[in-house]
Amino acid sequence: MKLFVGNLSFTTTETDLQQWFEPHGAVESVTVVMDRDTGRSRGFGFIEMPNSSEADHAIAALNGSDVGGRSLTVNEARPKVGGSDRDFRGGRGGRGAGDSRSRSGQPRGRRW
Repeated sequence: MKLFVGNLSFTTTETDLQQWFEPHGAVESVTVVMDRDTGRSRGFGFIEMPNSSEADHAIAALNGSDVGGRSLTVNEARPKVGGSDRDFRGGRGGRGAGDSRSRSGQPRGRRW
């Protein structure tokens, strides 16, 4: 079962997350989501636990718990909703920085 862990301190590491969850059961994988531009944590992550009853126990034990002055949010991860072709292409579809089209693809009007 994949769990979402939110409201993390920006200094939280994957090792920290593993240590918080291991007392509640086996941990298969740990990920702290990082901002690709700054290299800094985005304040949330994911834990995968192979046993769903242990995962439920971890949710009950850790959701709302205070870690470093922050109240953790722990729940079952839900699939990403929405999105666009950009999720698969990456970037802005080939438009350069000097492109004068708006996001809708139409030329922009004058700005004065």
